[in-house]
Amino acid sequence: MTDTLAPVSKRIDRTAIRLYAELTDDFNPIHLDPDFAAKSPMKGIIAHGLLSVNLLWQSVRISLGEAAVSDATLDIRFLRPVREDDVVTAGGRRRADGNGYDVWIANQHGETVISGRMAHPAEGRAAP
Repeated sequence: MTDTLAPVSKRIDRTAIRLYAELTDDFNPIHLDPDFAAKSPMKGIIAHGLLSVNLLWQSVRISLGEAAVSDATLDIRFLRPVREDDVVTAGGRRRADGNGYDVWIANQHGETVISGRMAHPAEGRAAP
């Protein structure tokens, strides 16, 4: 097992947000309507939370292989919104106790937007 998950980055532009909305059938105006979003507590368009989480799964697949994606579990917290045109990077580091990985997604300002832990059965955790 690797100590560090390969970083995966993506600019979350309006096209990516719209395509994700179409894929998931989630057309909440906070993601798509600039006028609505500007008047909301978010003060602008934000990406769907799971759009960014997909980058984390890509990082796991690149670093640990397809089986790790199928078997892994994530326990994550959404700490701050990902805004239109943010560049986010997903990654992770093996926990000091060797039991899984601490994982995160950060924006271009170095702010952590999602953090948590990933575990998988290959590390002694029973499969669900």
